[in-house]
Amino acid sequence: MCGRFVQSASADDYARYFGADIVKTERIEANYNVAPTDRVLAVAEHDGDRILGSFGWGLVPHWSKDRGQAARFINARAETVAEKPAFRDSFRTKRCLIPADGFYEWTRRGDLKIPHLIFIGTHAPMALAGVWASWKDPASDEWVRTCSIITTRPNDFMRPIHDRMPALLPEPTWDTWLDRGNDDAEQLRSLLVPPPESLLETYEVSTEVNSVRNNSPELILPV
Repeated sequence: MCGRFVQSASADDYARYFGADIVKTERIEANYNVAPTDRVLAVAEHDGDRILGSFGWGLVPHWSKDRGQAARFINARAETVAEKPAFRDSFRTKRCLIPADGFYEWTRRGDLKIPHLIFIGTHAPMALAGVWASWKDPASDEWVRTCSIITTRPNDFMRPIHDRMPALLPEPTWDTWLDRGNDDAEQLRSLLVPPPESLLETYEVSTEVNSVRNNSPELILPV
């Protein structure tokens, strides 16, 4: 499971890194403790171009009657994303990349939950594989875009920390993943594998990150 992550760069910075155009969207401030239902930036494909826009984290399927299930659908499993009713339509035609400057996981030390920040050793942004959906609020007729992060089995680096990890996509796979005309489920699923162990680094961070109310640059510093 991936339940907390970091988006500390600006929309302009992410757009440059991912070669995307920014769509008109609300301003999203740096978030060092992204939690379920927060607004996040994600890259999707529109008419052959990459676009960067804002999405709610926690997918609301297009057939849902309300937003109440969003917090349940922050993650989709790589092994079942193509079949699960909540995700299969999105996996077919609405895939995205969710920028992250790291993600958090917790280990146990006695009765304590110890948070760890996992990040790319070069400090480049991660491209987390995701799916997205558009949902029309019946009360307001407003269209709402939401997304979910796809998780996969851990690599040897992550295994001592957690039994799942986000699927990180390398740059050569981005076009294949984002292409809305690509409905080759097996090819797409083959991309959702753990990254090389050498890509990642980690260290313990402050337990202040345990509370979703806390959000500051100090959260990503080692302790």
